[in-house]
Amino acid sequence: MELRVLQYFLAVAREQSISGAAESLHLSQPTLSRQLKELEEELGKQLMIRGSRRITLTEDGMLLRKRAEEIIDLVHKTESEIIDSDETIAGDIRIGSGETDGLRLLAKAARQLHAHFPQVQYHIISGDGPLVTEQLDKGLIDFGLLIGTPDLSKYDTLPFPVRDVWGVLMPNDCPLAAKDAVEPEDLWDQPLIMSRQKGAELTHWLRRSFSQLNIVATYNLLYNASLLVDEGLGYALTLDKLLNTQGTRLCFRPLKPALDIGMYLVWKKYQVFSKPAEKFLEVLQEQPEFKSQND
Repeated sequence: MELRVLQYFLAVAREQSISGAAESLHLSQPTLSRQLKELEEELGKQLMIRGSRRITLTEDGMLLRKRAEEIIDLVHKTESEIIDSDETIAGDIRIGSGETDGLRLLAKAARQLHAHFPQVQYHIISGDGPLVTEQLDKGLIDFGLLIGTPDLSKYDTLPFPVRDVWGVLMPNDCPLAAKDAVEPEDLWDQPLIMSRQKGAELTHWLRRSFSQLNIVATYNLLYNASLLVDEGLGYALTLDKLLNTQGTRLCFRPLKPALDIGMYLVWKKYQVFSKPAEKFLEVLQEQPEFKSQND
């Protein structure tokens, strides 16, 4: 498969028509149709269904679209690193992260680095742990900020000097809102909205398995979960400082006994960093919060 043909395929998938894709690519329709036909013949698979009004991807086509996007991203990342491998520190830094207030420490380092090297750009890819590690393993991001202990056999790590606190997001007029903190038995019979990345620490705290709980929904972005809470679907177990509840109908209450969790910045073992990524890691490790934790 040629990179050029993959870009043609992605254009058709995006435009959902040969004519629209041909126009955006500045190609003739017959030329584009021939390239796509040859791609399907090369792979031995039908990649798209040509309807009267629009083109839809087959299951194999959807898989190729996902992989092609990853390939194109990786090519652009590699080109950027090579182009910027001289004395100038410029280029892209890609960081995958779950929702956590710990991202502020990365933001501080980015701000400091930007003051000296304004040609560095930062790209934050939000997602849960499995998505972040998948992007790391494929070389699509430089760093991942993971909540909880990572796989130390695969990644080098920088422990963060802060910890996230678990609690419950709830309507501020519900009975539990009158309490200063939420205890396990308060939640046993309540409808719960759980993060997709629920861990063993929560079951240990709840003293119940997830199958024994009334889980009505799961989420990976807290804002979406907050809408479910606001509409009365249930109580969301989440981390503190992710949502500003001031002026809303919601409030956050910590767990009792308190439950917190650490986080790590991780990168692939034997990673060869671009100059921007290498400099970013140096600046981050020089932050007072990180230096004080090593004193």
